[in-house]
Amino acid sequence: MAERSEQPGRTPTGPNSVAPEDWATIVRHGLVEAALTLVLLFGVLTIVRWVVGPSPVSATIPQIHLQLLIIGICVGIFLALLILSRPGRLTGGHLNPAVSLAMWRFGVFPGKAVIPYIVGQLVGSVLGGIVGRAVWGPVVEELPIVYGALQPGPGWTAGELFLAEAAGMAVIVAIVGTFLQNNRLARFVPWLVGFLIGAAIVALGTTTGGSENPARQFGPAVLSGHIDFLWVYLTAPMVGATLATVVLNRLHQRQHRRVLTHRLCGTRADGSRLDD
Repeated sequence: MAERSEQPGRTPTGPNSVAPEDWATIVRHGLVEAALTLVLLFGVLTIVRWVVGPSPVSATIPQIHLQLLIIGICVGIFLALLILSRPGRLTGGHLNPAVSLAMWRFGVFPGKAVIPYIVGQLVGSVLGGIVGRAVWGPVVEELPIVYGALQPGPGWTAGELFLAEAAGMAVIVAIVGTFLQNNRLARFVPWLVGFLIGAAIVALGTTTGGSENPARQFGPAVLSGHIDFLWVYLTAPMVGATLATVVLNRLHQRQHRRVLTHRLCGTRADGSRLDD
């Protein structure tokens, strides 16, 4: 995949760009994103099943805030490792439709690859839940697990949830975009992303759910039937990511800086350092 383009939202045209006819590469990378998201959602469901569901862990640590701390740490580390994995380096390790959209808006990701990536991520989300059900059995369908589907806290309206999810994703994209414009900081992005998502889980788990990822909620919501707020979890992060790119792109123009890559590993696909 490409590392830059001349203008945000246009297909990259540099030496590492995907050629207009190279749909095979785009489809292949979309399928890898589906597999990565499957693994992510299976991992999340597994963590939730053993930390929140009936288990020695939940019996020993019944306090929800401590459970969220454990989940946040485990999910954050797991996400960082997926980004750093060989498949993650190949595709960029987006695992999140809002990230794919943001990277296109930053001008380092082909516009024609956005939809295949997003479709792959959403399909992988559903498949991850199906695999989790097959492995862990009917317990994942029951409370408090319900496939790991998220719900806002009592009293939260759709509007409040939308603002919170959009703002959270805007902050994440702004921070990640800032790191990815600096060669020395870019290599820390996998762990930065893991930390930010883990922190969102810990801080927002009892209020918004701390999703910040349409693919994180899509599969669990569809499989569990908890779709009341699904439209919010799908659209709010996309809006937040878009707003963050608008602001950051303007700042980059003034500072003559640019995001260097769409790969969250912070390197090229072969692991070599980026060029400032």
